[in-house]
Amino acid sequence: MNALHSLLLAHAPVLPVLLPLFTAVLLLLLGDRSGGHGHDGEGMALRRRLSLGSVVLGLLLAVWLLTVADGGALQVYRLGEWPAPFGIVLVLDRLSALMLLLTACVAVPALLYASGGWDSQGRLFHPLFHFQLMGLNGAFVTGDLFNLFVFFEVLLIASYVLLVHGQGRERFRMGVHYVVLNLAASGLFLIGLGLLYAATGTLNMADVAQRLAVLQGDQAALARAAALVLLVVFGLKAALVPLYFWLPATYAAASAPVAALFAIMTKVGVYSIVRVHAVIFGAGAGEVAGVAQPWLLPLALLTTALGVLGVLSAHSLSRLVAYLTVASVGTLLATVGLFTPAGLSAALYYTLHSTLVVAALFLLVELMAAQRGPEGDRLQPAMAVREPVLLGLLLLLGAASAAGLPPLPGFLGKLMILQGAQGHPAQAWLWSVVLVAGFLTIVALARAGVIVFWHVQPAPGQALGSAGSSPRLLAAVGLLMGLGLAMTVWAAPLQAYAQATATQLADRAAYARAVLGEGAPGAALRPYDGQRPAPAAPFKE
Repeated sequence: MNALHSLLLAHAPVLPVLLPLFTAVLLLLLGDRSGGHGHDGEGMALRRRLSLGSVVLGLLLAVWLLTVADGGALQVYRLGEWPAPFGIVLVLDRLSALMLLLTACVAVPALLYASGGWDSQGRLFHPLFHFQLMGLNGAFVTGDLFNLFVFFEVLLIASYVLLVHGQGRERFRMGVHYVVLNLAASGLFLIGLGLLYAATGTLNMADVAQRLAVLQGDQAALARAAALVLLVVFGLKAALVPLYFWLPATYAAASAPVAALFAIMTKVGVYSIVRVHAVIFGAGAGEVAGVAQPWLLPLALLTTALGVLGVLSAHSLSRLVAYLTVASVGTLLATVGLFTPAGLSAALYYTLHSTLVVAALFLLVELMAAQRGPEGDRLQPAMAVREPVLLGLLLLLGAASAAGLPPLPGFLGKLMILQGAQGHPAQAWLWSVVLVAGFLTIVALARAGVIVFWHVQPAPGQALGSAGSSPRLLAAVGLLMGLGLAMTVWAAPLQAYAQATATQLADRAAYARAVLGEGAPGAALRPYDGQRPAPAAPFKE
């Protein structure tokens, strides 16, 4: 057992990438005989068992990786045993482990819900689902900016197909917009990386952070331009004003389990902003330190304000939840934009809560829409739902948590955000926006609940609503809601972990030592002169 544990520990950072990759390949080899029309009996059952087994194993793996990362030591995996900055490195620290666990916590209920029938509405749902998990996990563990781009493309290519899963005119229309915007963002990503490489001669995160500290003159200006280009790219991924306009209609058009999984995708943009702008271009970056600081906080507060206005004006439940996603991203980035350890730790706790509750609401909205007859999720009088008590309680729980009512995790997260802003010059603005947004969220969700459960119309000649929700679908929603409630019970250890994560991110020297090693090529603080030293021999432990 000790030998197995040592082997797993040595390869820990790469395991979250390999597991979904091998699962997706195996599912492709099994084929997809359904052709997008119904079930193929034992074949579909086998694919579902394999797919669900893989995501559950991924959840257990993520829990173990969190315990490993909580020890404080960074786990570095050098592919091909080539030393950084020449080789590709994967790095497991507290932040990446937390995001891996969050991804797994969303993936399990989303796939469980999809296995209730959505996965048979199109081809290759399960392989695509795992390819997207591979891209998400890879983005969280990579220690190289170019490979961040690569994993972005992996998850995006899978998301292009998942978005139109189940087909439909609206999904295809929004799918075209989604693909075009992300292709443009990918082009800008490459431009930003090119500018950064021109200034520093490297794209390894640890090496870039060291070289930025000594840049001057034209090189510093080039690095500053690269940082702003990357902010635009990550802002589009995260749905930051003015780049959020694509998200509400896109997420509302997606099938419920896909939209639930997409709840984590905006957090990839937030994660990238934290890694690049709060850490690499953060304190200690010399002339280019804090290049995003004048932009991020005001844009994030505006994102929250416009997001909550969208929640108020939404004419359907799915768009309402999509705008909640925008508002939560704004709150997150406003907290990150404080550029303080307290703000960052509060943002991490709020990231967990907001992702789980938004994913749960996307699934819950479809359950309610399926029982309201032709009106579906539109916010207008319709047939009464068949399970008003159960669905009503779930909606009340989700709404109260999203709005930040005590003692739910949304309240604790917003309280941490308000405390993290104390003493900051923008404290009054952040407090005002967060508190008013919470109040307006309560108003919007209360209005939606009144329309769905009280403003009902009789349906002559028809039974009340449709069939009740299947236990599998309800279990998926209940699992996400239960995870949210668990955050209240374990708020203290989660807060302590978030604070330790913020402290670890601020220790740039420790990250450089772990990734580059003592005396490794590129570790010395020196400006880039247009040439690279020759690669050293492959790294050996």
